[in-house]
Amino acid sequence: MDNFLELLKSDAFLIIVLLISIISIILLIANYVKLNRINKNYSEFMKKVGNGKNIDETLKSYMEDVQKVDKLNKEILNYCENLDKTVDNCIQKIGLLRYNAFKDVGSNLSFALAILNNKNDGVVLNGIYSRDMSNIYAKPIVNGTSEYALSDEEKEAIKKAISEENK
Repeated sequence: MDNFLELLKSDAFLIIVLLISIISIILLIANYVKLNRINKNYSEFMKKVGNGKNIDETLKSYMEDVQKVDKLNKEILNYCENLDKTVDNCIQKIGLLRYNAFKDVGSNLSFALAILNNKNDGVVLNGIYSRDMSNIYAKPIVNGTSEYALSDEEKEAIKKAISEENK
């Protein structure tokens, strides 16, 4: 143990530690110079690849654009889903049947008109024309049927409207 302590106190040990420190500093400087050279070469390479522009910045810009487009696509999909829900409640099916309500009237002036949405909800209008009067009746339709009694003409108009979705 005393030999080891004497070695630590000797001038030779201090010279060895000093040489190791100097070599470490030289290696550190050499690595720093190489790193700067590599960074410079990398920047020049990226500018050549990017046609004079820094490709890193271009890629970052593209990534931001992609994120914006992704956000916009999500908004568009949400809008379309809401639009689909709204459209289901709009008039989409119409069935019209003209008929002769009375034998003494010469032409098919009476009509039954079914106006339905995608869920087969809506209204059926029945316009009855005679020589002396003209009346229009409206009956609500829910899921293709009504709580009120329907005439054959009204049923046929509803059937035509519902079959319109298959065309």
